[in-house]
Amino acid sequence: MTTGLLLAGTSVFAQTKKAAPFDATRLKTSWEVGENNYQGKANFLSTFTFVNTSDKPFPAKGWELYFNFVRTVKDGVLPGNVKVEGINGDLYRFTPTADFAGIKPGDSLKLGIVGDAWAVNFTDAPAGLYLVWDDQKETGLPIKDYTIRPSTTAKQLMRYPGDKTAVITPTDIFKQNAAIKDIPASQLPLIFPTPVSVTASGGTLVLDAPPVVRADAGLEATGKFLENEMTVLLGKRAPGKKTVTFQLDKSLAANAYTLKVTPEGAAITAGSDEGAFYAIQSLKSLIAPAAWSAVQKSVSIPAVQVSDHPRFNYRAFMIDVARNYHSKRDLLRILDVMALYKLNVLHYHFSDDEGWRLEIPSLPELTQVGAKRGHSTDWKNMLPPSYGSGPDTSNAAGSGYLTRADFIEVLRYATERHIRVLPEIETPGHARAAVKSMESRYYRLKAAGKDKEAAEYLLSDLEDKSEYRSVQNWNDNVMNVALPSTYRFLEKVVDELQSMYKEAGAPLTAVHMGGDEVPHGVFEKSPACLALMQQDKSIKNVNDLWYYYYRKVNDLLKARGLETAGWEEAGMRKTTIDGEAASIPNPDFANDNFQLNVWNNVIGGGQEDLSYRLANAGYKIILSGVSNFYFDMAAMKSFDEPGFYWGGFVDVDKPFYFIPFDYYKNSKVDGRGNPVTPAMFVGKDRLTGFGQSNIRGLQGLLWSETVTTSDRMEYMMLPKLLGLAERAWAQDPAWATEKDTAKADAMYAQAWSVFSNVMGKREMPRLDYYNGGYNWRIPTAGVSVDEGTVKVNVQMPGLVIRYTTNGEEPTLKSPVYNGPIQAGGKVVKVRVFNTRGRSSRTTTVKVPQPSAQLKNNRS
Repeated sequence: MTTGLLLAGTSVFAQTKKAAPFDATRLKTSWEVGENNYQGKANFLSTFTFVNTSDKPFPAKGWELYFNFVRTVKDGVLPGNVKVEGINGDLYRFTPTADFAGIKPGDSLKLGIVGDAWAVNFTDAPAGLYLVWDDQKETGLPIKDYTIRPSTTAKQLMRYPGDKTAVITPTDIFKQNAAIKDIPASQLPLIFPTPVSVTASGGTLVLDAPPVVRADAGLEATGKFLENEMTVLLGKRAPGKKTVTFQLDKSLAANAYTLKVTPEGAAITAGSDEGAFYAIQSLKSLIAPAAWSAVQKSVSIPAVQVSDHPRFNYRAFMIDVARNYHSKRDLLRILDVMALYKLNVLHYHFSDDEGWRLEIPSLPELTQVGAKRGHSTDWKNMLPPSYGSGPDTSNAAGSGYLTRADFIEVLRYATERHIRVLPEIETPGHARAAVKSMESRYYRLKAAGKDKEAAEYLLSDLEDKSEYRSVQNWNDNVMNVALPSTYRFLEKVVDELQSMYKEAGAPLTAVHMGGDEVPHGVFEKSPACLALMQQDKSIKNVNDLWYYYYRKVNDLLKARGLETAGWEEAGMRKTTIDGEAASIPNPDFANDNFQLNVWNNVIGGGQEDLSYRLANAGYKIILSGVSNFYFDMAAMKSFDEPGFYWGGFVDVDKPFYFIPFDYYKNSKVDGRGNPVTPAMFVGKDRLTGFGQSNIRGLQGLLWSETVTTSDRMEYMMLPKLLGLAERAWAQDPAWATEKDTAKADAMYAQAWSVFSNVMGKREMPRLDYYNGGYNWRIPTAGVSVDEGTVKVNVQMPGLVIRYTTNGEEPTLKSPVYNGPIQAGGKVVKVRVFNTRGRSSRTTTVKVPQPSAQLKNNRS
């Protein structure tokens, strides 16, 4: 085996030593949207332009050019005599036909391709372009000179006839911000998220050294945590004269606390170590945000009395590390910011089609194959490039995984912060990384004559002729639910997970088993499935295999003392209503503590009531709807704003205005941005009192298709996470239950102003420095122009706005905006800055000259 690997490596090395027919760095490449709604259909035309900047011709044959594209493109020959074809997933390939003439030096080639749906922002663009020469098949050469040309015209930006707007303009943003009042910092709430009650009692606690910490038995861990936090703020000094006491009060709920701060010290009572931990976060919230910028000589804490507990016991955030990898460092930073805002469940989506990111030592192929993406002639020992990860297996977004030791470290770190980690094994769909890893294992052991061991954990029926395409365009990504080896695989992985949690001292009460988006056509021509249907007469059709699978999975987990969690489809049953295909809550598992994340609530999509239907049927529901909680949705419609938008645009207001038990009431726009009226929800199921008891909590989610770096991850998470934290922790706000619509709207407007000011003046400045600082999204400025007068505002009062009128980009030396600017005939550029000098994107407006009448009046 070692010799074979050495020979293969030598062969690749020898290939790379050959002179390439053309220098790939001299192929200047760009891409742009031609038009959406192309030829009046739900698709779009886009164009690649390849410019030969070399003094040698680009060859007429002997090459392939690969790229990833999140839109579906039909196979075919393009004008220009180049063939385009889908490989699998989002990977495509250009190859020359016999009539392709090459590209002469200085000449260019344009290739127009038609994709489904539409393209709006730069993250819709193809990515990860690389060349492969026919005589060097194992080597991919990245196209590094690649630019995405911005869309600027209506036909490039309007998705369909009647699209609400081409893009969000500076004027639109100004109007959105206009109702936000600038509230003095001294009048803002002292603690975030909003506690049940807080009273300022006058006076200040000044700490010029770490306090003396005294903790009752059972609260020592939290006392130690506070000591460490105070050392971060005040340095390693001997404790001073002030004290913080932790007292256990069993009459309080486990997650409840009281906090009393006086000039002499602080007293915390809590129902458990968990409640005491939340009290510490409230104590930190009272400290000025700038205190985290450096070690302080002293910190001041206002005297208060607080009584508090969370509204929901389940306050979660999901990070997808499968589509693009996010490291241990990223996870620890996520846990720190979750802890600060009292979120308590990290949903760890570590497996999907494009990656398996957790070491399972007894199944090493899961990470040797399933955690590695790159170019290959057959992709039997690695996964193909996805989402622009390119040909290089060392690409940090495409390849990577947590070792067992790393994961145990993450579990311990989370447990110290009273955060449970819910692991997700995506099954039976979205499972290509696992499926292909186990096929690699099969062929390796089969070649060694170990037939029994080879088939032990196989996830695919190798004789299956079923034809399907998943939502992400994979044709081989589903575990075969008829194979006993599939369940042996799941048992093995769950057992190893339990072992890791046990070693970490971390709680594991449930495993998330996925369950979403199994494509139509799967299993239909699988001999294993057809044989099972003959053997088990309760399985009358292919759809029934779904219930068979989840019954087996539920039994597997119950035997290990675990609950089953899944996506909503795991709790649905396919049937017919009046002869039409329909899905209903599956009664089989409704009373079995099945926990479901319900994501499909696109407003206007027809499934707005799915969360409530499942809760009313008895399922335990985590509200995880795309319309409010998918943080991978772009914040607004702008070419420069990253993220998807199939479920609508999601800014921090969407999670903030969500009303968990009646989200119809505060839904403001549908998935396409059109205003929503109550008529949209007529006939939709409402949440019953019983259903309400089944809503366990809320979850924000960050899928990572467009999230390739740590900075992008933090940009997409924050500040949206704060809207989630407020709604999950704070009690039901008065505006949510007010029956008078006008009163409710006025109350909401005031609450949004307070929240916006808390973000701009307290929490985002805190996150500028906390834990070294987070790369949160700084909102772009709103600008209004009227008769030569420019007015500017921002979503978060407290952030600094700077501007120029000479065409230059605003910097920290540019004037601060303090009021209307007279700028007739000039180009005004505006940026919003945080406390560390980082800025938003530039907003540029060309200001017309004021009318002659106004000029005369002014003179």
